[in-house]
Amino acid sequence: MTIAIARPSSMGIMKTALLWLAGRALRIVPEGILGRLLPGSLRFTASDVPKPPSVRQAAVRLYVGPVNWAGQGARWARAAEENLPDVAAVNSVYRMGADFSHPADNVVPVGVYVASRRWQRAQWAAVRDGFSHVLVEAERQPFGAVLDESVASQVERMTRHGLAVAMLCHGSDIRSPSRHAAANPDSPFRAGLWSQTPKLERDTRRNRGLLRELALPVFVSTPDLLLDVPEARWLPVVVEVERWASPAGPLEREIPIVAHAPSKGVVKGSDLVDPVLRALEAEGLISYRRVQGVPVEEMYAVYRDADVVLDQFRLGDYGVAAVEAMAAGRVVVAHVNSSVRDHVRDTTGLELPIVEATAHDLDAVLRGILSERTVYRDRAAAGVVFAAEVHDGRRSARVLAPFLTPLSSTGDRAHD
Repeated sequence: MTIAIARPSSMGIMKTALLWLAGRALRIVPEGILGRLLPGSLRFTASDVPKPPSVRQAAVRLYVGPVNWAGQGARWARAAEENLPDVAAVNSVYRMGADFSHPADNVVPVGVYVASRRWQRAQWAAVRDGFSHVLVEAERQPFGAVLDESVASQVERMTRHGLAVAMLCHGSDIRSPSRHAAANPDSPFRAGLWSQTPKLERDTRRNRGLLRELALPVFVSTPDLLLDVPEARWLPVVVEVERWASPAGPLEREIPIVAHAPSKGVVKGSDLVDPVLRALEAEGLISYRRVQGVPVEEMYAVYRDADVVLDQFRLGDYGVAAVEAMAAGRVVVAHVNSSVRDHVRDTTGLELPIVEATAHDLDAVLRGILSERTVYRDRAAAGVVFAAEVHDGRRSARVLAPFLTPLSSTGDRAHD
């Protein structure tokens, strides 16, 4: 059975070009007129421009933005303020339509982010005057693309005004397709598999150059990215472990439910595993649920009702989806490179309890799970413990702690 819900389209090459042109047009077109001239999904009016963020008083006032991919900007902000003394945090995100509507503190329509001078100036002033530390996500402009201002110039402006700034890499923004393809036989970046690979190669090369140029502290969201940014520190993703918890254990029913919910099928290797799962379902051994485009609020039910969750089979890493499935007490199966497992063990002292499988041995692995259910119920239980120990926010806060130290003196900040 396939469950699919339509997903809003993301910005393509044409829209990216339009955004760039919109920024240039701001030099001569009044903002109120430009907001009405943008393509439909990007149009905005004065009432769409949100108020700038505010933050409660604390020794450390952290601003995180601007992408909030998988809701992690907000989760890292909460982790910092809930687990570190005298820290307050706010995250901001530019959003096209509803997207997946991950919670965020400060939501900015993408048209406003791209083309509103009023918003950019207010956002910059709020961060400059109200915050002490900034995490810049995914090498994107924290204050929008108005007037073609670069990421580097915005970061340099913040440091010039006494803000402590660090860079935060999520994944596709920094993972080198050529490096990954050379090291991973099932890489999604091998020739002919994904049309976006050439663009990602250019983007990630540019972003690595930016990190070298800025020479600021860098964090990465998953261990495999350390191969692209060796000077970085792994900042574990964060999930609400208790919210994902399920009272029902896995592998109790005669015919277990196996779920696969890829955010991008070509990246997760859905094309590799679908035939395996369909064949096992045809034998009557499993019930296969292929889930696509389901909003986060509905994913709780998807995982709680599954026995086994298949994550990804091309990247060799693990991220938010796998952690959510572990927190739900499911048997999680994926291909995770030995270097990732080693880093997790060396850093946390815990074994990563994701069951190892490639697309080529997935059939045998799943048959083994079905025949040794007690063993894999224990593995699922270990996943719950692992999610709580590594991904509930406490460890992420400890990783951020050396960066989030109170500034000894910010002095008098210049205003521009």
